[in-house]
Amino acid sequence: MPKRTSLQNMGEAGEACVRQYLEEQGWQILAQQWRCRWGELDLVASRAGELIFVEVKTRSGQGWDQKGLLAVGIQKQQRLIRAAQAFLSQHPDLAELACRFDVALVEQRPGKEGVSYALADYLQGAFELWE
Repeated sequence: MPKRTSLQNMGEAGEACVRQYLEEQGWQILAQQWRCRWGELDLVASRAGELIFVEVKTRSGQGWDQKGLLAVGIQKQQRLIRAAQAFLSQHPDLAELACRFDVALVEQRPGKEGVSYALADYLQGAFELWE
């Protein structure tokens, strides 16, 4: 089995941070790191007739890409939309729910007792399905 990189570990820690946030908001997590030929859906959750596909970007500093926001450009959005369509084709019982694409930006923060992760921004409806 390949060894985990520090970037993979940081990404998973960021996803765990967002997962906890969503659960505290009453969302039920349906899938995490769901993969298909189009890519990966970091988190899929539902609540009260809504379904969200959440892309999580975790950064250790400000960086050049606005805490990860610029990493979710048009091509990434198209891959996420295709992955969401694949997810829905495998879960037809969810296909009638209102769907939304959110982006969560997580910061890695150094501290006296090691690093911690905090939700820096959560963008509901960060992009829409368009053809």
